[in-house]
Amino acid sequence: MYKKMYLLLFNRITDALAALGDRDPAKAAEILRTAQIDAEEIFLESDEN
Repeated sequence: MYKKMYLLLFNRITDALAALGDRDPAKAAEILRTAQIDAEEIFLESDEN
């Protein structure tokens, strides 16, 4: 589970940094927001099993 969460977050952070490089902080914030939600869902799903 942690490997899956790590890979998701690492890739989304990379995407968010690219958005910041493109001077699009709103897009970067949205990428990070959805990454947080997706990682939390992975964690909660694994906790239920």
